[in-house]
Amino acid sequence: MSFLDLFSGHADLYASARPRYPEALFAFIAAQSPGRERAWDCGTGNGQAALSLSKHFKEVLATDPSDEQIAHAVRAENITYSVQPAEATTLAGKSVNAICAAQALHWFNFAPFFAEVSRVATPGALFAAWGYTWFSVSDDFDAAFREFVFDIIAPYWAPQNKLLWDGYVDVPMPFARVDVPPFNIEAQWNLHQLLAYVRTWSAARRCMAEKGVERFQSAERKLAPLWGAADDVRVVAMPLHVLAGRVP
Repeated sequence: MSFLDLFSGHADLYASARPRYPEALFAFIAAQSPGRERAWDCGTGNGQAALSLSKHFKEVLATDPSDEQIAHAVRAENITYSVQPAEATTLAGKSVNAICAAQALHWFNFAPFFAEVSRVATPGALFAAWGYTWFSVSDDFDAAFREFVFDIIAPYWAPQNKLLWDGYVDVPMPFARVDVPPFNIEAQWNLHQLLAYVRTWSAARRCMAEKGVERFQSAERKLAPLWGAADDVRVVAMPLHVLAGRVP
């Protein structure tokens, strides 16, 4: 099965620059799961979510269609990585207590994916998908970033991203919804770290490939005075959109 691969070409940067999810989210997932034997992290990417899940479940099965992403994923003794699409896996039927998709659901083909979730889930298993969109630093920095970066890369976003921007409200999840408390990412970053993260965005990569890196370098120079010293650490806030359901 083919897939839209916008991340393999910079899997090492993706692994080092992406923000970390709050541990409270994984504690919530574990508490809502009918057991803690096994979790499936589909579309695992760099394995960040798989590593956090491994602290709560005896075994984590982490899949991704990109062999480059799997090659750069973080390792743990109770995580088993494999290269395979989320829509069709070799996971055993009725074997997984929690099915998770971190920053990945909007890339899936929903009908076969949710059928696969139903196949591998134990009765009452928790399905949880989440993602983050825009960050906030301060009013002046945010406004400048929109002008110098976001407006420039806007034409390069894949249409699937809108599903995440809208908080996954249009995803046809066939399971009874589970109420989720609010979760947020608060990264402690300097300007170099923030810009490294921005360079992992699929739209940024496509824009640089087509237009070159100069306009990004120019934007970074314009943003720098609004940050302070480049090594100054500031709070970068990102709310999480979480979609959760109970698999019958």
